Amino acid sequence: MWAVLPLLCAGAWLLGAPARATVELSVNSLEKFHFKSWMAQHRKTYSSEEYPHRLQMFVSNWRKINAHNERNHTFKMALNQFSDMSFAEIKRKYLWSEPQNCSATKSNYLRGSGPYPTSVDWRKKGKFVSPVKNQGTCGSCWTFSTTGALESAVAIATGKLLSLAEQQLVDCAQNFNNHGCEGGLPSQAFEYILYNKGIMGEDTYPYKAKEGNCKFQPQKAIAFVKDVVNITLNEEEAMVEAVALYNPVSFAFEVTDDFMMYKSGVYSSTSCHKTPDKVNHAVLAVGYGEDKGIPYWIVKNSWGPQWGKDGYFLIERGKNMCGLAACASYPIPLV
Repeated sequence: MWAVLPLLCAGAWLLGAPARATVELSVNSLEKFHFKSWMAQHRKTYSSEEYPHRLQMFVSNWRKINAHNERNHTFKMALNQFSDMSFAEIKRKYLWSEPQNCSATKSNYLRGSGPYPTSVDWRKKGKFVSPVKNQGTCGSCWTFSTTGALESAVAIATGKLLSLAEQQLVDCAQNFNNHGCEGGLPSQAFEYILYNKGIMGEDTYPYKAKEGNCKFQPQKAIAFVKDVVNITLNEEEAMVEAVALYNPVSFAFEVTDDFMMYKSGVYSSTSCHKTPDKVNHAVLAVGYGEDKGIPYWIVKNSWGPQWGKDGYFLIERGKNMCGLAACASYPIPLV
């Protein structure tokens, strides 16, 4: 029986009205000053009606960040582009989803015997990892995880690093149980590319952060999939082997409130779940290592280079943290 997974990053287009602040905070002049500075940094403007709500959300998040950083956690938080939103609003815009049947993830990964390197970082091996991209307010994280994995696989095989078209997946991959800005799964997107006979480049099919009509042109396809490798549910050690021996791996995990303001260190959470029905965000593991006795994954996100560690984060490895071993896969390119 295959795991039931949600539509990853779905619901971004259901913006609605901003959620009301649940607690009225007493805001001091220093906090107002920091809010004004943050607004200028992120080029934020609000109507007179919206401003008090955003100020309340910012102050609530700022205080939460400061309290977190004063404690002995394995990771630090910082202000970022999400700091004027409640987590409920972030979920509606970026993460919330309905359950999706992960039937495309036929587990066909064959384990080796090791041993494997103690650390791997594909970014340091050569030009094998494309720059961090930004999905915007479209629930399309699954497309960026997909293109990131295939870009790396092609680069490792050929020495040529491409930039592939997430928008093609948003517009065209619905027949493989993907749903544009409402979510999808990398494993199913790899299947689409395989049977569709290719994916175009970003330059000829640019990203719009919204759904549109499919404009795929077969003669302009620049990357192709020969096969899809799906790693057995919850076999995190198989993910280690795949990243060590082959290439970066797409995976999904559950984002919770404490993750959104991540800045540095090894992320670990007690509020997330390890079950596949809770995962809500797809990303790309580009390596792994260990810090002060804590093993971690090096992960490429799709929220722009200004988020986290230049667009990346570290997450604890070996504990199926937040269900990250629920639906891992990678493509074998046709070159």
